[in-house]
Amino acid sequence: MLARMGNTADISGDIASLSFEDALKALEEIVRRLESGAAPLDESIDLYARGDALRAHCQARLDAAQTRIEGIVADREGKPTGVRPFDDAASGASA
Repeated sequence: MLARMGNTADISGDIASLSFEDALKALEEIVRRLESGAAPLDESIDLYARGDALRAHCQARLDAAQTRIEGIVADREGKPTGVRPFDDAASGASA
């Protein structure tokens, strides 16, 4: 059972250290718990808040991955001409 969460800062700090896969598993478990209808109202509210924070964390991780993938360098016509190393893409450096 999920312990009552103190505040959003507690939730975010705990979630920030999770990998995408671990956050997604935790989110799936919360969805199962909420869909079962077995959680009391207060716990459901806490679960929903944690689930929303997990969803945001997963989305941020996906957005970061997309940014890294989009590090492909294109010419003026939009044709790929090479790639930037992932480290350069993450730091915003250009080729």
